[in-house]
Amino acid sequence: MKLKHLLLLFVCFLYIGLTQTQAQLLKEKKVYTHADTLRGTNGPGRVWWDVIKYDLHVKFNIEDSTISGWNVIQFKALKKGEVMQIDLQEPLIVDSIKFTFSDTLKIKRGVTARYYTNFKETDIKKDGNVYMIPIKEYGNGSYNFITIYYHGKPQIAKRPPWDGGLIWKKDANNNPWVSIACQGLGASVWYPCKDVQIDEPDSAEMHITIPDSLVCVGNGRLRGKINNGDGTVTYDWAVVSPINNYCLIPYIGKYVHFNEMYKGEKGNLTMDYWVLDYNLEKAKKQFQDAPRMMKAFEYWFGPYPFYEDGYKLVDAPHLGMEHQSATAYGNGYLNGYNGTDLSGSGWGLKWDFIIIHESGHEWFANNITTKDIADMWVHEGFTNYSETLFTEYFYGKEAATDYVIGTRKRILNDIPIIGPYGVNKEGSGDMYYKGGNMLHTIRQVINNDALFRNILRGLNKTFYHQTVTTKQIEEYISTQSGNNFSKVFDQYLRTIQIPMLEYKQNKYKLQYRYINCIKNFKLPLKINFKGARWIKPTAAWQTLNLYPEGNYKFSVDPNFYINTKKVD
Repeated sequence: MKLKHLLLLFVCFLYIGLTQTQAQLLKEKKVYTHADTLRGTNGPGRVWWDVIKYDLHVKFNIEDSTISGWNVIQFKALKKGEVMQIDLQEPLIVDSIKFTFSDTLKIKRGVTARYYTNFKETDIKKDGNVYMIPIKEYGNGSYNFITIYYHGKPQIAKRPPWDGGLIWKKDANNNPWVSIACQGLGASVWYPCKDVQIDEPDSAEMHITIPDSLVCVGNGRLRGKINNGDGTVTYDWAVVSPINNYCLIPYIGKYVHFNEMYKGEKGNLTMDYWVLDYNLEKAKKQFQDAPRMMKAFEYWFGPYPFYEDGYKLVDAPHLGMEHQSATAYGNGYLNGYNGTDLSGSGWGLKWDFIIIHESGHEWFANNITTKDIADMWVHEGFTNYSETLFTEYFYGKEAATDYVIGTRKRILNDIPIIGPYGVNKEGSGDMYYKGGNMLHTIRQVINNDALFRNILRGLNKTFYHQTVTTKQIEEYISTQSGNNFSKVFDQYLRTIQIPMLEYKQNKYKLQYRYINCIKNFKLPLKINFKGARWIKPTAAWQTLNLYPEGNYKFSVDPNFYINTKKVD
């Protein structure tokens, strides 16, 4: 009778435990909505047309934190479509929409294009932050224009750049200081667009109207400014290269300017620095890391991808962001990450983290951009590793090794690095440190630094100004290296399992195998067992017998991101 009660009690506790665990898992599981799908998918309202250019006209009303203006989107019809999806996040409001069309791409300013239609509000279906606009059939390959007029008080960033939106701040002298950070959240937080990474405009213009006491800095080149005679001025900035939606950003404040010319791989590159007036002297000293960055990264990654648009660092009212050709800088003119070495090795205090990391994104994020934010490891993993490569270029390989290994303590292994596709959702923040250490591990297997460097440069040349999938990047590395890394990518990007090498040893013999791995995981290892040598572990036990040359000392080269466990 007592045993029966104990068994019953055990079953009850087991049931309760399983129920609680299941409830916790269900609670933690993200339920994606129709709105997530609209935002993250290249759906029927997007797939039939290709963005050619954004021509953005926006007035910033600093007194009441509102904006108003219009965006002229030039697009090419790729095939027949029934609706056009335009994204604009609430509480911004669309006032009106006009279509115009042309049979040729080259439309000169001042030439009036014929109205295709002028939609009434009842013709447009609003679905949350999306406007579905009915269209008439366009000829395949035709070039057309849609102009969206809008206004409102956009979402304000709570903790930029991580929790994004409009940033309305005051500088240390109580002057207005305004900008935007919207990666992940989306550029539609401040202008109407096709808000998906898969389709970048081939070029863009920003015409930003602000109080005439302030300066506006934007992406690309300043083409001029117009004094409007009413206390406002309009700055015209233009980008001639493809650009991510979230990278197209104005900065508004009491800016001053200095510059230098860098002699790079493609010739003379303008390097411009826009800082708040009281930061000028500090910037002239701290920004010396910018040409050092350019020297190291052109060596590793190839030519800076945007010579035509130049390179800029801009004082920003947040920590930093990779705003193409106009990198946001907010690191307080300190080395490290706000004065902290993220690796704990000491090497991270030798350089300014934001200058190095955010500029590294010019190659990985801005030049090579993932089609889906789920693959953002391509942006952050490579750029995280750019910190290691910068350290190596100036301070040597041993310093770089200390740096990258030091960052492992920040890896959480909470969820996979690659996120769910089609819902505008990135994966784990481990895409930074774990992504960088995965690339460092792959580099060890390649075991040829010249080839590794050629792969990095080849990626930026092969996928120049393109959007990509993770599969394209993985296959390129495997093909060019001559190593099939598919299972390595699967292990580190798609699971939270870190390979464990179990081993047994005596004086002359070493036995080893992998556990905690996906099926058919293959990662050669460099070990020390009576000198350095290579082994090729699998899930089955293998034996290395060095009689009579062995000794008791065994270790795995720490450059490989795996765990080890000695067993009896």
